[in-house]
Amino acid sequence: MTNQPVAAIILAAGRGTRMKSDLHKVLHPLAGRPMLLHLLASVDALEPAAKVVVVGAQREQVEAAVAGTGTTIAVQDPQHGTAHAVQQAETALKGFDGDVLILYGDVPLVSTATMAAMLGQLDDATAVVVLGFRPDDAAAYGRIEADATGRIAKMVEFKDASPAERAITLCNSGLMAVRSADLWPLLARVGNDNAAKEYYLPDIVGLATSDGKRAIVIETTPEEVAGINSRAELAGVEAAWQAVRRRQMMDNGVTLIAPETVWFAFDTEIGRDVTIEPNVFFGPGVRIADGATVHAFSHISGATIGTDAEVGPFVRLRPGAELGANTKVGNFVEIKKAKLGDGAKASHLTYLGDADIGAGANIGAGTITCNYDGYFKYRTVIGAGAFIGSNSALVAPVTIGAGAIVGAGSVITRDVEADALATARGDQATKPGWAARFRAAQTAKKSSGKKA
Repeated sequence: MTNQPVAAIILAAGRGTRMKSDLHKVLHPLAGRPMLLHLLASVDALEPAAKVVVVGAQREQVEAAVAGTGTTIAVQDPQHGTAHAVQQAETALKGFDGDVLILYGDVPLVSTATMAAMLGQLDDATAVVVLGFRPDDAAAYGRIEADATGRIAKMVEFKDASPAERAITLCNSGLMAVRSADLWPLLARVGNDNAAKEYYLPDIVGLATSDGKRAIVIETTPEEVAGINSRAELAGVEAAWQAVRRRQMMDNGVTLIAPETVWFAFDTEIGRDVTIEPNVFFGPGVRIADGATVHAFSHISGATIGTDAEVGPFVRLRPGAELGANTKVGNFVEIKKAKLGDGAKASHLTYLGDADIGAGANIGAGTITCNYDGYFKYRTVIGAGAFIGSNSALVAPVTIGAGAIVGAGSVITRDVEADALATARGDQATKPGWAARFRAAQTAKKSSGKKA
């Protein structure tokens, strides 16, 4: 990279009509994070002096998404092409003197390293650096004619290309790096004498070379500059991203029994010697320590799983779930904003919300922490070594002391002291012979056609 300050202009003014969505195209999630925020994270690693997102329709959604990220919003309305879109950032970058990256919000996977490589090619003699790629199917991409050193002789949009130019395999991703001192004067000279009557950003290449400055192209893979304009394209990029991440996880010591069935979020962190069984989904914010096992068909988001813990199958861990070392959470258990101390167990059919559960506690099947009264949430505290019998309801706020036992089927509404036994259920009454007499009476009524 150069030592120049860096600014990024991200174009996101398109309507994204092919998405057929009320959500702005660049806010559709990829691996659990809006694609625009993927791109901004890569930009942030460059420590830029400024970031500008150019928006059009649904601008309020983008403004809300980038709030607090140090990003400025510029508006393109009406929309007259990519060069016109970049021009809308000029006011926001007034006084900026350095290198400018021009990126696209629907091309989210461009790496920081590639951005740095583009910036590193700028110098006093090089006005524009273009990021090119060679797809299997060049389709309707703009073409780049360049020599063996990467110096660009010509760039042309597909609609305006001749048959010979369309035969070129090097395509324009649209991404560029330009010195700010060159960018704004070049944009001011772009015309719209083309098939679409729009102001094309690639035209600055020809203008720069006519001024005697160089424009060069560096190449990357098609996967890195994959654009997302439809739900199908989003699914395709997601699948490619997941395939790469699965390989990375396995390379780092994670066992995936059926890799193609496990879905990671952008920030999933998993330690060594962790085993993930088939059909597990990770939402954002998951951390798993060494030696843990996640059994099949579990859905985990915003949770921390401790060393040698065992989770699943069919477990739902929601944000705020924290499982200590050697904990066990079994089938059909849901946990939300609850901490399980080391060695605690909830083996089946349980909901634990807004709770603190001590080390070694055992939560019986069917136990529920009743944490919500329709208006407010309340917390349940279960002490170390406590035993909660099956089918118990703990009505928060309530505390079960260390070592206490709650009898099966109890509804606990008051605190239970340490080492006590608490039961709260009706007395059992037995009437000998009643069931046989009942069946006989009902059978007789049915036979006679009478109804009770």
